[in-house]
Amino acid sequence: MTFQDLNLNTPLYNALDDLGFASPTPIQVEAFNVVSSGKDMVGIAQTGTGKTFAYMLPILKNLKFSEQETPRILVLVPTRELVVQVVSEIEKLAKYINVRVLGVYGGTNINTQKQDIAKGLDILVATPGRFYDLALSRVLQLKNIQRLVIDEVDVMLDLGFRHQLINIFDILPERRQNIMFSATMTHDVDVMISEFFKSPERVSIAVSGTPLENILQQRFNVPNFYTKVNLLNHVLQNTEEYNKVLIFIGYKKLADLLFENLDETFPNQCCVIHSNKTQNYRLRSIEQFRQGDNRILVATDVMARGLDIDNISHVINFDTPDYPENYMHRIGRTGRAEREGISLLFSTEKELESVEKIESLMKMVIPLMPFPETVAISEQLTEEERPQIKELHNPIKKDETFGPAFHEKIAKNKKENLGGSYKFKIAEKYKKPKTRGDKNYNKRNKKK
Repeated sequence: MTFQDLNLNTPLYNALDDLGFASPTPIQVEAFNVVSSGKDMVGIAQTGTGKTFAYMLPILKNLKFSEQETPRILVLVPTRELVVQVVSEIEKLAKYINVRVLGVYGGTNINTQKQDIAKGLDILVATPGRFYDLALSRVLQLKNIQRLVIDEVDVMLDLGFRHQLINIFDILPERRQNIMFSATMTHDVDVMISEFFKSPERVSIAVSGTPLENILQQRFNVPNFYTKVNLLNHVLQNTEEYNKVLIFIGYKKLADLLFENLDETFPNQCCVIHSNKTQNYRLRSIEQFRQGDNRILVATDVMARGLDIDNISHVINFDTPDYPENYMHRIGRTGRAEREGISLLFSTEKELESVEKIESLMKMVIPLMPFPETVAISEQLTEEERPQIKELHNPIKKDETFGPAFHEKIAKNKKENLGGSYKFKIAEKYKKPKTRGDKNYNKRNKKK
């Protein structure tokens, strides 16, 4: 099947020709008629299957020219990097169409974004938090929103955006089309669909957890963090084969530690992204990796989720994710657009339970590779890996085990709690007037 079978218009065909795309992906084929019909839709597809074009092709085909200033299409994504990426993809696809696109996200000057909105736009791409702030400021008018697209909704719910999404649903026009895309169908996603979607049509291309056929997966048993660093340095020495490597690690602190170690061995070849880095630093790191200026990118799960970077030769899972779905998102960064990719998984003994969950989800065993003899086994441990020693009867440290209170109460704390009757006793003692207006009550009583 080719894009000609989708009956697009000439401007879209010209843009697709410039991009070199001839055939649509399965999710693009299945979603096209549903989105065009105006029905609510839920799309479940693996990472890297072309979900952005799946909803933008039918939207742009049916988006007529208008001079109105308020947006007609709203696209919500979980991270700032995805805002930048989606805006870029829409601009490529709308190259020959007179359409105004704007991306907004937190961490930047909101007043500048208000000025950009006031100039007028057709398609708004936003993170939930910044969109809601702009909507409450009344600068952003929502009365003309016709279609709402929520991309990577499972990530949004993982990040705690559920309440913000519910608030956004409440302020949008009731008559609109809802389009949702997710890589996994979790319970939270299912609940949101049942609450806010009207008889949605589901388009599922691949069951969550199905391994991508064109990704070669391998696993190494490694005892600790610094031995993993040694193994990583060993494989990355092969610069010809490992020419564009994305390394996933679970935590920001460990991402910085890993980056520092790699930068010593491979200076000016590495970059790192996680949520503690500034927006400019993150965007610059992604662009340097995308352009090939740096061949190694260290990233946490959330930061790299949904990012479209071509020709990644290897995805290396420096640690084993707790949730098996995250493993699928990680390895989906390579082997995109029907190219072959390679994924490596480093797992310690403590992570074997997570490995079993991943293999159970994929219904396959990840081949275990022999540990290279030339790689040194490090005995150095990180703070998290060191055994926790509990010191007993240490005179310097206070005993943290607390028993029942043994001291007597001091005098002021022995007073009786009189509760509500206290005010009556005070009134009787000081002869307070029975009513507020009876100022001479006490004088009359003294004469008696």
